[in-house]
Amino acid sequence: MAANETEFLRRLFDTALAASQPEVCLPPALPEPPKGRTIVVGGGKASAAMAAALEAHWPGPADRLSGLVVTRYGFGRPTTRIEVVEAAHPVPDAAGLEAAGRILAAVSGLDEDDLVIALVSGGGSALLTLPAPGITLADKQVVTDALLRSGADIGEINTVRKQLSAIKGGRLAEAAWPAHVTTLAISDVVGDDPAVIASGPTVHDATTPADAAAVLAKYRIAPPRSVRDHLAAAREAPRGAGAPKSGVPGPGGVDYRIIASGPAALDAAVAEAKRRGEIATYSFEKAETGEAREVAARHLATMARAASDVPGDGVLNLTGGELTVTLAGRGRGGPNTEYLLALAIGAEGSKYPVTALACDTDGIDGSEDNAGAIVTPDTMARARSMGLDAQRFLDDNDAYSFFEALGDLVVTGPTGTNVNDFRALLLWG
Repeated sequence: MAANETEFLRRLFDTALAASQPEVCLPPALPEPPKGRTIVVGGGKASAAMAAALEAHWPGPADRLSGLVVTRYGFGRPTTRIEVVEAAHPVPDAAGLEAAGRILAAVSGLDEDDLVIALVSGGGSALLTLPAPGITLADKQVVTDALLRSGADIGEINTVRKQLSAIKGGRLAEAAWPAHVTTLAISDVVGDDPAVIASGPTVHDATTPADAAAVLAKYRIAPPRSVRDHLAAAREAPRGAGAPKSGVPGPGGVDYRIIASGPAALDAAVAEAKRRGEIATYSFEKAETGEAREVAARHLATMARAASDVPGDGVLNLTGGELTVTLAGRGRGGPNTEYLLALAIGAEGSKYPVTALACDTDGIDGSEDNAGAIVTPDTMARARSMGLDAQRFLDDNDAYSFFEALGDLVVTGPTGTNVNDFRALLLWG
């Protein structure tokens, strides 16, 4: 390959990010201005960048545009008409609670001439936290933390979140009736299900209290008494009581538009790889899920077989989706760095040199300050020369510290988007 392998993989990652920027993908999706007011609300790691892009390209009168979005601390962007509030993620805090209450109030009391634009992106579930009556913020924090540590996937986590919320699961759209609601979403979930993205604040919730209770039981999570009582009472209530009854809350209906997603970002990266013409073959999985270290082992086996079929040529594997980590240790890291550490250990001794990059497109892998990391053919040799026991780091779920010591973390800062994981694995046959 003419270019350095790590530079090549980083170029593919940057291409995926560029294709998913709100400044690029949001303007073509903007609805027509209404006769009345336009109220912009929302939450997620990309919501501030989305709000800034909307303001810059809104075709209607600026004096009829207002709103409030909530994003993660450090992810804010300068805006003029749409207020940006920063709050905690992934475990919610009081700032998110207050912002969610203000958002629900902002869309109440509108009429048929008004338009609500909901800017929704990954992270919105934690950031738009407004517990159902009888449940406290502390209760939600306990349940959220337990779910995040359990290895539950995002669909399961959001099933619980929706059943404990006064704003998610379509309740935001119901509060906006009879105004028209248009949702612009950047998807961070496998399958791009609107009901799962940020727990679907404008989408009818098909899950039930029994579903939420089953998730908690599956992962042996004993919730606070208020949560247990709320789910029990909701199960015993008449069918539909206290829950959104329709995905179309008013005469105007709900208009839902996914403007960026993981598969689309990977399509852009594949096009860039083909344009460069330096890889003979590649495999491509848009919606990979599973335990990070298990997926790493599977990828290595699959790619070794592919590399043996094309001796002398590079084989590129690009995957998206979202991996999980079941925490057993006390270290630092996220699914992408854990995947890479398991990959480096598994690749040692292979006759095929391995270079890999794995990053979360929002710029945060797990809850650390890195997007991900890079593995090179000499990762394990360098680690041993520094006295680093890779297996010990993996056993302690401490991939962040391992790659930090090697200087191989990828740090982007907030990217302005969030279309989930990006993994690129390159082997030479």
